[in-house]
Amino acid sequence: MAPMTLSPVDELALLLRPAGAGVHLVSTGRAEQVRLQERLYGVSGDPAIREAFLGRLARIAEARVVILGVPSDVGAGFRRGANLAPGAIRAALLDHVEGWSSWCEAERVLDLGDVFVVPQLLHDDMLSEAQLRDTRRALYPGGHVLPVSPLSIEERALELILKLAPNVRPFVLGGDHSVAWPVASQLAKHHPDLGIVQPDAHTDLLPDRLGIRYCFATWSYHANEAIGRRGRLVQVGIRASRFDRAHWESTLGVRQFWADEIVSDPAAALEAIVAHVIGTGVSGVYFSNDIDGTDPRHAASTGTPEPGGVDPDFLCALITRLGRDVGLVAGDLVEVAPPLGSDEDRDTTLRTAVRYVKTTVEAMLRS
Repeated sequence: MAPMTLSPVDELALLLRPAGAGVHLVSTGRAEQVRLQERLYGVSGDPAIREAFLGRLARIAEARVVILGVPSDVGAGFRRGANLAPGAIRAALLDHVEGWSSWCEAERVLDLGDVFVVPQLLHDDMLSEAQLRDTRRALYPGGHVLPVSPLSIEERALELILKLAPNVRPFVLGGDHSVAWPVASQLAKHHPDLGIVQPDAHTDLLPDRLGIRYCFATWSYHANEAIGRRGRLVQVGIRASRFDRAHWESTLGVRQFWADEIVSDPAAALEAIVAHVIGTGVSGVYFSNDIDGTDPRHAASTGTPEPGGVDPDFLCALITRLGRDVGLVAGDLVEVAPPLGSDEDRDTTLRTAVRYVKTTVEAMLRS
């Protein structure tokens, strides 16, 4: 628990950093990081960036949607690089969506910055008391007993954000897919009838991986438990699994729509997914969008690209329908890895990412 002397906003100011600064840089890359921040905040210099960041934290109660970056790929499994996605996606939004900043301001969409990431850490449950003590000393010179690992910081930050604005809709920019677990765990406390729709090439349904409880391959298992199973976790675009659909659906109570059935008849699949979600009786949906659910023709810059994925047109239609017919209470975009692939791969992937972010935020605003 944080010291009683800290208000929620003061605690968030310790846990988070200005947008783009969640990746710790001192020399190499630092100038580029500052240039992005100056574009995002419309100011010049570190003091003004910090002031603009704190100003947005002070306005959380008035926000309709908040954006939170979690630049961590510690929970990934194969190729890394998703830690650079929040900054790259933000830059692409500025480049490809005309008036993005002014639109966000008008719609009360607040970018609250980044979870600060110590790149060797993942979750505080994995750390010794000595490591917790040493990292707290490095991150919080005032002696505050606060979380130090990205997933633990993210969970606490979301708890504070939802305390300040219970009806706000969070959108998380990952990072690898482990960053979805704190969102699911916090939302399950606020929405007893929560549903999760997860576009993904993989199931992520292991209770642990190599003894690790929370990572890219396990978050869905724990999220499914948190929302009570009953088909309320809906996985879309699955095509890389050791087991068939019947195994997962019969043992864990999930509902899966595999990529081949979607690609063969997208219109029918769209109606079937929406009908299933409505039939579960959920009051709102968390749309957790792993970009490797999308076919690599549109999103090759990711850690585990799998051929035969779904089309962005289909996923954008699904996002829009879920927002209209059920309501989106949260969203994310994860597993974009800008350093991977060719320059053309990177540009195409980021353009797809921009489309997903804009479509999901718009759907949350209309919900």
